[in-house]
Amino acid sequence: MSHGTRSEGPRTEGPVPPGRHAVVVGGGLAGTTAALALADAGVRVTLLEGRPRLGGLAFSFRRGELTIDNGQHVYLRCCTAYRWFLDRIGGADLAPLQDRLDVPVVDADRPEGRRLGRLRRDPLPVPLHLGRSLAAYPHLSLADRARVGRAALALKGLDLTDPALDDEDFGSWLAAHGQSPRAVEALWDLVGVATLNAVAGDSSLALAAMVFKTGLLSDPGAADIGWARVPLGDLHDRLAREALDAAGVRTEVRTRVTSVRTGADGSWTVEIPGETIHADAVVLAVPQREAHDLLPAGALDHPERLLDIGTAPILNVHVVYDRKVLARPFFAALGTPVQWVFDRTDASGLRRGQYLALSQSVAQDDIDAPVAALREQYLPELERLLPHTRDARVEDFFVTRERTATFAPAPGVGRLRPGARTKAPGLYLAGAWTATGWPATMESAVRSGVGAADAALGALGRPRPRHLFAFEEAA
Repeated sequence: MSHGTRSEGPRTEGPVPPGRHAVVVGGGLAGTTAALALADAGVRVTLLEGRPRLGGLAFSFRRGELTIDNGQHVYLRCCTAYRWFLDRIGGADLAPLQDRLDVPVVDADRPEGRRLGRLRRDPLPVPLHLGRSLAAYPHLSLADRARVGRAALALKGLDLTDPALDDEDFGSWLAAHGQSPRAVEALWDLVGVATLNAVAGDSSLALAAMVFKTGLLSDPGAADIGWARVPLGDLHDRLAREALDAAGVRTEVRTRVTSVRTGADGSWTVEIPGETIHADAVVLAVPQREAHDLLPAGALDHPERLLDIGTAPILNVHVVYDRKVLARPFFAALGTPVQWVFDRTDASGLRRGQYLALSQSVAQDDIDAPVAALREQYLPELERLLPHTRDARVEDFFVTRERTATFAPAPGVGRLRPGARTKAPGLYLAGAWTATGWPATMESAVRSGVGAADAALGALGRPRPRHLFAFEEAA
């Protein structure tokens, strides 16, 4: 398979003052983005990552002959920042988008042969693009379908800049707008759980409205789904590292930062084992608790708020069968604990049989369950959903657990999320948990990296690389 357009070296415009150096702490999507953006503007960059790889919480590992993603990650056509990132590292054709939104939805509680519904769009303006799909959606009653349309129009009218939205929960708003428990389960949570990692009742209305307005009610193609057809490590580690190398970034993995300090002259000192690094600017692109521990005194007015940002787990269940049991690339499920199922056979390198990955958000009840208990729970559910599994042999069953996969999008979280700038000149924050306006997604991570780089470039007197801000800006 082609690796796409090779990443280019630094791309700048105008004269660049010499000698500026930035250190980026953290090599996830936020940190990698910030490093690329700064290097493209002519800044000398050192990227420090404690793990042995780049990619943060979207990575791959080897299990025998297979390459396994720690979890299934998808993005939407409206994720313009992540799409820019894929282009920048030369990986866009390895994670293509659907031509048109099409989500098979299987209801395990319906009789076999009548279980399948689809959420798909037509080439019509918003909101007509989803009209025919909702009108025919078998998992909702006629009355529910009509009420969903009215709620969608009310959602479209919300002002995302209104801070009061962050204090209200999405579930209460849906109930006040006539949405039945079934409509919440079969539509609103079907999308919201996967994008927010919380059920409607536990989600900030501001974040939920942002997801639905942007994904479903902004542009007809906004919700078309994309996902990697190769291991995530090929994108977020290998290709990202090649792009960083080509841009002149010094990248150090297995390197823990022990302290970040500012000097009287405004310069910065970053300590790592065996080395002291001096810099003109520092970007902390690490999880909120790690950022809290590294922040110098006075950098934020209320640093304890970072510790008040909750986290939410995601469980991924991996099953390898001895034969093909699923004809579709993915589907979503109702009437079962199973949420989303993806075929990862080709991406993993499996040569015989089929490998399915189950992505289980809002996994508080299962995240610490023993593998044997999860096997006992999920294999019978797959047999309910996929008849061909009943005659298949399970070759392998394992789970991956991300206990702090995302920040919890609870009402009120907006006031806890800091922006890119701190009160310490030259120190900036990045990460999906910062104030991007998005929930904890790959899109939010990349946008945060852009926002931090933009703030740092302004302070360093550097011009913006012209290619970087083609998408809607995060700052």
